[in-house]
Amino acid sequence: MDTKIIGIASDHAGYALKQFVKTYLEEKGIAYKDYGTLTEDSCDYSDFGHALAQGIEKGEVYPGIAICGSGEGIAMTLNKHQSIRAGLCWIPEIAHLIRQHNDANVLVMPGRFIDTDMARHIMDEFFATPFEGGRHQRRIDKMKVETLCG
Repeated sequence: MDTKIIGIASDHAGYALKQFVKTYLEEKGIAYKDYGTLTEDSCDYSDFGHALAQGIEKGEVYPGIAICGSGEGIAMTLNKHQSIRAGLCWIPEIAHLIRQHNDANVLVMPGRFIDTDMARHIMDEFFATPFEGGRHQRRIDKMKVETLCG
């Protein structure tokens, strides 16, 4: 995967795991931009999911990592953006498939359901797996709403 600055975002429930993600990225020598939250105070995942998606859309960062309690809310928020393909992963095999088949550009993890060791394995797999292309590209091209409507 062609990475530049990785965008990261979380809500309060994902904050602790996001701090681990920062350590992981620093160990790998990978630059990142943190779109928040910056504390464990209660907040709304959508604020930070939209900020991360906009950072990817503007070309500031690529790819992204997002975390909330279940991973679902922030994934739903991210996927409202037409150019975002966010996939929720709780095991490395899913991280492999969202990259290989879906060309996911945001890895989403459930902060309340995985530990740091599992997160490390998931991120390793996400970053190591290339997009396969071929028939999968045709399917990705059909994801955009305007493809159906126009």
